[in-house]
Amino acid sequence: MPESIKIAIIEDIKDIANELQEVFNNEDDMICNQVYHNAEDAITFLTKNPSDIVLVDIGLPGIDGIEAIIKIRECCPKIEFCMFTVFEDNQKIFKSIQAGAKGYILKNSAPDRIIKSIRELYKGGSPMNPEIARKVINAFSKHTKINTQSTDLPLTKREFELVELLSHGLLYKEIASKLEISTGTVKQHIHKIYNKLQVNNRTEAINLYLNR
Repeated sequence: MPESIKIAIIEDIKDIANELQEVFNNEDDMICNQVYHNAEDAITFLTKNPSDIVLVDIGLPGIDGIEAIIKIRECCPKIEFCMFTVFEDNQKIFKSIQAGAKGYILKNSAPDRIIKSIRELYKGGSPMNPEIARKVINAFSKHTKINTQSTDLPLTKREFELVELLSHGLLYKEIASKLEISTGTVKQHIHKIYNKLQVNNRTEAINLYLNR
């Protein structure tokens, strides 16, 4: 018998979290023993006991779901993340994808749709509600046109390359491997990029890059 898909939930509304947990545990190929009602607890415990998939709400108290993904991925890059949220606005969607989420499911989705999405994500897919997928495609088309234009960001060719990889959700060590440089060198480049762009974090740098 194949191993069950280990699922964790980060959701601050306890009734929703408990209902989701029950839905998953009723499936023969799923098990959900980790439920967190804030990002801080999830970051503490998931990094010590990783699951296969984490279903994440964006609007958490304290650290939000997007920042939680970034922090957990630094320690557990093999975990797959799926957003589970009421937000349909472009900014939330793309920040989630930039952070490393591979799926984006709305809270009004039927239970069977959620279950199907978890299996799809586990098998390497990127589950999204149709309306979310359309937003991503439309934005990608627009972004492609933008990228054909000249840019006035004060970055070198190498620095542009690093920001491009950051925008795809890669971790520092993944960027280092791809560019065949050390993780320390990547961090030095990123520090210079932040200084040049006058930003404080990855999200701000990526937003400037995508909107250039």
